[in-house]
Amino acid sequence: MLTLAELTKRWSKAGRVEWIGTRAVRRAPMQALPEVAITVDGLDLDHSKAGKRAVTLIQAEHLDAIGAFLGRTDPMAAADLRRNLVVAGLNLSALKGRHVTVGTVILRISGICAPCSRMEETFGHGGYSAVRGHGGWCAEVIEPGRVSLGDEITPID
Repeated sequence: MLTLAELTKRWSKAGRVEWIGTRAVRRAPMQALPEVAITVDGLDLDHSKAGKRAVTLIQAEHLDAIGAFLGRTDPMAAADLRRNLVVAGLNLSALKGRHVTVGTVILRISGICAPCSRMEETFGHGGYSAVRGHGGWCAEVIEPGRVSLGDEITPID
């Protein structure tokens, strides 16, 4: 029988980058990009902060869930969630505290990226609650590099 530590180090397949977005200043609209350089301070052209919140990620699968909680039949637009990377195929919550490669970058998934009151502005009444628990994850940059659409995201430890 596998131990809990052994179980948490297993995954079925690599994920992939579905969307990349930046915003030059706080509250500015997100700009979708096909690729981006990531430094220890975060994404180039982004209003990110160095440290545990340098890069924000959300699972593409959660866009459908958030839409359903708001009574919509279509997934939410990635830009509306204001996260830097939308990834699919890999459960980010299983990676808390772990290192992952994304393109040529190494990130450490540091913690939950909780929604802010802006979700209520963007999605209307109940927007904050719809995103809660599905708002994504923050990461710190361990090794700078580049990320492009379609790149794999893979746990490395």
